[in-house]
Amino acid sequence: MNVESGIQTDYAAYDYDDGQARRRRRIIVGGVIVAVIVAVVAGVMIFGGKKAAPPAPPAPGVTVIIPGRTDVAATITSTGTLFAKREMPVGIAGEGGMVQAVLVEPGTWVAAGQTLAVIERSVQAQQANSLAASVRVARADAELAQAELDRAKALVARGFISKADIDRRTATRDAAVARVAVAQAQLGEQRAQIGRLSIRSPAAGLVLTRAVEPGQVVNSSNGALFRVAKGGEMEIRAQLVERDLARLKVGDTAQVTPIGTRKTFTGTIWQLSPVIDPQTRQGVARIQLAYDPALRPGGFATATITSGRVTAPRLPESAVQSDDKGSFVYSVGKDGKVVRHDVKVGDISDAGVVILSGLRGDEKVVLSAGAFLNPGDKVTPQLAKPDALAR
Repeated sequence: MNVESGIQTDYAAYDYDDGQARRRRRIIVGGVIVAVIVAVVAGVMIFGGKKAAPPAPPAPGVTVIIPGRTDVAATITSTGTLFAKREMPVGIAGEGGMVQAVLVEPGTWVAAGQTLAVIERSVQAQQANSLAASVRVARADAELAQAELDRAKALVARGFISKADIDRRTATRDAAVARVAVAQAQLGEQRAQIGRLSIRSPAAGLVLTRAVEPGQVVNSSNGALFRVAKGGEMEIRAQLVERDLARLKVGDTAQVTPIGTRKTFTGTIWQLSPVIDPQTRQGVARIQLAYDPALRPGGFATATITSGRVTAPRLPESAVQSDDKGSFVYSVGKDGKVVRHDVKVGDISDAGVVILSGLRGDEKVVLSAGAFLNPGDKVTPQLAKPDALAR
């Protein structure tokens, strides 16, 4: 065998294997490059057209308080009209006539039986004088009949007068005595009629109105000439819904403030309406008040009635808002979003507003920025200082 030819054959085989290895490496590298290019193109197509979103602005901060629950007096506020508790109309009790004098004015305190006005009585006085004379005549006749009877009795024993004469004289005396009684009764009736010509107050109290003047001719058809508030006592008739009316009882106290004044009067409920108006679904609480010149019947007043004590949240006035749906507050939920709570408010004082319903007391209630918020707004709650409720 030729050695050179063998060597050439080996070199040829080596070159062939080395070429095959290089081709495989080029194929692998090319595949990797193609895969990288495809991935880059796909990434550009997917993400290259979208811009990165700007960072969200921070949620605005709001001051909140957790009101808790406080033991407070339960109150009900209502409005109503002032009246005299017992208003007594005073008119003509007799036949009437021309008014001679009016002795009182509205606002005058009068005693029971005091004369308010006098009706002219000259005719009735003359009739009374005539009847008084009739009484004197009847008494004289009775005295004469009695004297004749006494003399007749003295003569019976002597036989000058019969028993029948005694009986007749006795009957004459009895008739004369009866005529005296009749005349006295007629005189008393006339005097009573004259007494009724004086218009008197049936009880002590305050004169509210006067509807008569001197010279006016009056009779029983004229109606009330005066109106008197018995004892000067006043009352407010507070209109209440049936739910509130059910919470009250006779004896509960109330603070009454007439419209147009800042003066407050203390009263007590003396009567609760036994029925509910089917149209308005309301009843009346009648609150009696002692007399005061500022309490004028027919005026309007506000009554704040205390009906026991309740445990309820209390908030500063700045936290409570109202719209056409009623009173409400905003709170911040666990997700940082604003939530609206429709509430029913109770007593309002320097200590704050009592929330009778609508809150548990553990909510984070927005203190003062509620006017700038809407339900669903995202906010950052910042707990107020402990003295926030005192402001």
